[in-house]
Amino acid sequence: MSVEVLDGATIVNFVEDEEAFNLAVRHRFGNLDTNHDGLLCYAEMLKELQSLRVFETHYGIDVKLDPEEIARVYDSLFVQFDHDSNGAVDLEELKAETKRMMLAMANGMGFLPVQMVLEEDGFLKKAVERESTKIKQLLN
Repeated sequence: MSVEVLDGATIVNFVEDEEAFNLAVRHRFGNLDTNHDGLLCYAEMLKELQSLRVFETHYGIDVKLDPEEIARVYDSLFVQFDHDSNGAVDLEELKAETKRMMLAMANGMGFLPVQMVLEEDGFLKKAVERESTKIKQLLN
């Protein structure tokens, strides 16, 4: 994890760079597709759903959550990705939903820079790295 500064424009620019965004989604899909069948079942998607950090601690105090409630939330998140309701998520579904979520995040964030803790292999970290590379290229 690292602390980075980003804004909505950084996210939008990353999503709109089809080559960079598609490469990042394909890479993530490949890591999640443990049985290499070209589809992500619920068990394979669970790691990705958990990375969305829907459940967090509050001010350092762990809150005991009902396991059934947690399961319902993750089930509903899976349904958001499984656009054709076939019980699995393909690459295009992952790409479409990831794009939708990232653009919603950018919209909510706005264009004022904020400092965030980002996971090293996460989409937001890739967006920041892409932006840094572009800036370095302009300066050279």
